[in-house]
Amino acid sequence: MTDTDRRASFTTFEESTAEDWALIAPQLNITQSMVADRVIGLLNDLRFDHGGFPVDRLEHSLQTATRAERDGRDDEYVFCALIHDIGDTLSPFNHPEIAAGIIKPFVSEANHWMVQHHGIFQGYYFWHHLGMDRDTREQFRDSEHFEYTEEFCAKYDQTAFDADYTSNPLEHYEPLIRQFLRG
Repeated sequence: MTDTDRRASFTTFEESTAEDWALIAPQLNITQSMVADRVIGLLNDLRFDHGGFPVDRLEHSLQTATRAERDGRDDEYVFCALIHDIGDTLSPFNHPEIAAGIIKPFVSEANHWMVQHHGIFQGYYFWHHLGMDRDTREQFRDSEHFEYTEEFCAKYDQTAFDADYTSNPLEHYEPLIRQFLRG
């Protein structure tokens, strides 16, 4: 039996031992090493859902990232622009929290906040068409990241539904994904 085949023997955390955790802890790095591939897979899955939008969800993510990259944003920002809607097909009403949870350990507070709150800020552009308050984002006006997030939505997110736009392919961003999610 190899070390990777061995398992802890507890049935509750309360009865776990230091030896159990000596087996488990190294596995966290192995699991983290698979995250980039899983994220790339989730991004690829976005191509199968357009949700009624003019472009599929992957193309929207690629357009957002490509627009940010072509505008000279740094790698971390471009990575966040790419990942921001990764949770759309898992939980549409809570998708910003999913993306924010994935990136939190790896990005700045400003970029994490931007991804976490972009859904409310994006609402400015269409919520009034659904009978909702487009100014809901104003509750965050005192945040030091308000204008940063407002700009992300204005320049990159809400503009990324153009079926004629030529985006960089997902493969272009794979090294960036691996760079930030290597753990």
